[in-house]
Amino acid sequence: MGDGTPIGQRDDPEMPRYGGIATYALLPRLEDVAQADVAVLGVPFDSGTSFRPGARFGPAHIRENSRQLHPYHQFLDVYPFGCQQVVDAGDVAIGPYDIHRAVAKTETVARDLVQRGTRVVALGGDHTIALPLLRAAAAAHGPLAVLHFDAHLDTWDTCHGESVWHGSPFRRAAEEGIIDLDHCQHVGTRGGIYDPSELVEDRKAGFERIDSQDFQDRSISDIVAQIRRRLGTRPVYVSVDIDVLDPAHAPATGTPEVGGLTTRELFGTLRGLSGLNIVGCDIVEVTPAYDHADITGLVAAHTAWELISLIALGKNQAAALNE
Repeated sequence: MGDGTPIGQRDDPEMPRYGGIATYALLPRLEDVAQADVAVLGVPFDSGTSFRPGARFGPAHIRENSRQLHPYHQFLDVYPFGCQQVVDAGDVAIGPYDIHRAVAKTETVARDLVQRGTRVVALGGDHTIALPLLRAAAAAHGPLAVLHFDAHLDTWDTCHGESVWHGSPFRRAAEEGIIDLDHCQHVGTRGGIYDPSELVEDRKAGFERIDSQDFQDRSISDIVAQIRRRLGTRPVYVSVDIDVLDPAHAPATGTPEVGGLTTRELFGTLRGLSGLNIVGCDIVEVTPAYDHADITGLVAAHTAWELISLIALGKNQAAALNE
């Protein structure tokens, strides 16, 4: 609006939520506002995947399943679309044939948004896209603390001769110095590995692990406390591979692993992180062809909403401290 009040979700009383064009959460498009605090950016790319393809269709699927998102978060007591301008920035225009060109284009688009003071919430796409998004966020904020929800480490080196793929983004980021090696945390890991040396290499890349089994043996509050200690006060990048959830809760993903988190455990953990300075995030590896009753699309859409709410709370708390 002209007075600076954020434009929220579509408010046409004649149009039901299942009608009209599905921007994320029925929010305005980037071009419809003068300035955006948060931009939901689709990255429809899956040429870095090593198993089941199809995450290129993830952004559209997540948007379609975001129609029922509402303006008030009752558990965090925040209006995520009312206290900040959140928009849908559309999709990065990338093709499927050249990984390095796609990574470069994604970084360019993300940097343009970040340089305007906009925080990017990316909808993937496979996990390859985390690398250019980390680069863009680190260019503005310096080395980042990383909170990584995933069944897998994603700190591997090469696969079939390619060094940039969905299993390597955090290794490449560590090598480039864009993540803080003292403040990175995996959550939900459980996937198979080929050799114990992979765990050693993972520690060298700066990560501590909270495995999925920890959610069986420990309380959510205890896990949240560990995450907070590890991340410290640095700017935080949050990356959520949807396969952190058990396939019962998110079947539509490229590399499913049994024995994962429940949706309630994931959201309980996220909701315990109020106050973090989240400067960027992604939700990746949603592969719609394997979705049943839109289970995975729904949880991905709601995960983005949780993260947008945390961004709002972090800004609100920072503003209160500066008053």
